[in-house]
Amino acid sequence: MSSTTPEETDPASWTVETGPSGRSLMSSIGRVAGASTVALLFCELVSLAQTVALARLLTPAEIGIFVAGTVLTTFFGTFVEGGLRSGLIQRDTDVADAAETVFRVTLLAGIVMSIGALAAAPVIGAIFDSTTAGLVAAATSGVLLVYSVANVPEAMLQREFSVKRRLIVGPAVAVSYATVAVSTAALGWGVWSMVAGTYVSYITLVVSVWTITSWRPGRGRASFALWRELARYGAPLVLGMIGSRVQAATEAVVVGRGLSASDLGFFRYGQRIARIPAMAIIEIGSVALFPAFSRIAKDPDRLVSAYLRALQWATIGAAACSGLMIAAGTPAVVVVLGEPWRGAGPVVVALAGLSLGKAFICVSEEIIKGCGRTGLLNWYTLTEVGVGLALLLVFVGFFGLVGAALSVSITAIVVGIVVMALARRCIPVSLSQLAGAILPPLPAAAVATVVLWLFEHHLAHSDTHPTLAAVALLALDALVFAAAYLLALGVFARSATTDLVGTVRRLVATAVRTRRDIRVDS
Repeated sequence: MSSTTPEETDPASWTVETGPSGRSLMSSIGRVAGASTVALLFCELVSLAQTVALARLLTPAEIGIFVAGTVLTTFFGTFVEGGLRSGLIQRDTDVADAAETVFRVTLLAGIVMSIGALAAAPVIGAIFDSTTAGLVAAATSGVLLVYSVANVPEAMLQREFSVKRRLIVGPAVAVSYATVAVSTAALGWGVWSMVAGTYVSYITLVVSVWTITSWRPGRGRASFALWRELARYGAPLVLGMIGSRVQAATEAVVVGRGLSASDLGFFRYGQRIARIPAMAIIEIGSVALFPAFSRIAKDPDRLVSAYLRALQWATIGAAACSGLMIAAGTPAVVVVLGEPWRGAGPVVVALAGLSLGKAFICVSEEIIKGCGRTGLLNWYTLTEVGVGLALLLVFVGFFGLVGAALSVSITAIVVGIVVMALARRCIPVSLSQLAGAILPPLPAAAVATVVLWLFEHHLAHSDTHPTLAAVALLALDALVFAAAYLLALGVFARSATTDLVGTVRRLVATAVRTRRDIRVDS
């Protein structure tokens, strides 16, 4: 088991490997991360506005019915992609032939899955005892076919560390969904406003990725042998996605049928808020890390250096988000979504562990995929499904809706620890190195959480004030937490604090250069 030197943990050590257009690998990662930050901030603002608007226009029960109706679409979507997209991103030979193979297979899968989802729609109506849920399931089945034609263009853009993919596709999809869903909800469409928004957003996805990619079908030769190679690589990923979808579907059934449609609405909106930090980790980090780890997979020292740095940064961000949700989750939900959604507040608090677990999972999973050891992810799937379902059934019985959220948090942390252990089978990283990356931010976040809890619940009481004052107090909450967290990080993780300041400066500089980068890519 080798250890890394200070030189190896310096980002400059990543610059030997080159990315597209002769750029260094670190430069490519930085450009994508910077572009992802800009795009993510914009998308989250749009998503927040859309979430607030829909919460004011629709009832928790209507949100719950939509969630129930889209269980099938979400589950069958796993088989459309089939793990082939990841195999295409990771592959370094016969790329044109592999892309053609994946395109044809996923298109066929999209047709088959759409027909299957349509045929199974009545089952959803019966399970949730809702005719509307069954109709939503039937209506959204066509989304699978639309989605199938976007897989290869997106994969090719990700392989190329495309900045335009981050800056154009995500924002276009977010704006299209928000515009259609909110406007039709205002017209009284109810649950069907979200169905309309879903279709428009997927069509926007397809149009945007095909517009900016240079890849076109017909430039390679599809082959059964290539499909078998890609399918072998992707099979564990498919099993993982199936496990995740089974868990999500079970949560929807247990909460929606065992409790109520309104509780399912609270649960899903609570999850939506709690998953924002997790999506930030995925969008800003792992989207770029997977192709980057794949490029340096044969250089163990550099791989360990890159992994530890990514894990440390993901933990710093996730720990902060978890602390914020614990200390101010309920007031924030009430202020942003309105008093009728107070029931989602405790869900957000109970889901605080999700961010931390996802930070461990995302970075470690990308290392495993980048090294081509996807078979190890079967243990990830087994743990997630086994622990998740067991905790869900037990905790719902004892704690109701909050218990369902707690089961998700605890499962994410357990799975994160398991996936970090699996990553050690791919790279020579020691337990002390892992501890050095993930432990220092935790006490700092705990201190900041206590400070904010005392400030919010004993002084501010933001959810008891008029809207403008409440929003201002929430902003003050964030500043109080940030100040306490940075001060505590300076004590528990001094080097990380110094790196954080430098990284923020670089990200700001990257955002300023974004427009120039788009012109260079063109």
